[in-house]
Amino acid sequence: MAAVNRLASIVNRINSLPAIARPRALSLFFGKAVPFTGTTGIRILSLDANRCVITLANKRRVQNHIGGVHAVASLLLAESATGFLVGLNVPDDKIPVIKTVHAEYTKRAKGDMTVEAFLTEEQKQRIRDEDKGETAVAVRIHDAEAKEPIEVEMIWAWTPKRR
Repeated sequence: MAAVNRLASIVNRINSLPAIARPRALSLFFGKAVPFTGTTGIRILSLDANRCVITLANKRRVQNHIGGVHAVASLLLAESATGFLVGLNVPDDKIPVIKTVHAEYTKRAKGDMTVEAFLTEEQKQRIRDEDKGETAVAVRIHDAEAKEPIEVEMIWAWTPKRR
């Protein structure tokens, strides 16, 4: 598949590395491109135009007062996974922006967190073709026990870049 933008070109080159090197290379690249994500210890396991999977180890620097991954760190994971995915699909003449975040904490999270975000073919087509718009990006957050302690809705918008 041809790259939609410069970011997609870079990620495609990283994805051509041996499988063992990809998570580290993706994580380092995005840690430099989006410095805040680099400081938190987010690790990108896989990323392509359809799906993004990232993890965050439950270490002291991201914990809340009860020893779990802090609520805001969980939202950062969801925002990062969905944002990386939208960023890979939005053409260079448009800019992606988070519009709405809704989170419902349904149970206590235990251990490391993993987030998966997905875009459908229809969503990718709309992002490429429409000058501006918005879409809800599917995202699931799992803890170390494979439970989903947080239900999240992330709505991303895109608009033309100002010249």
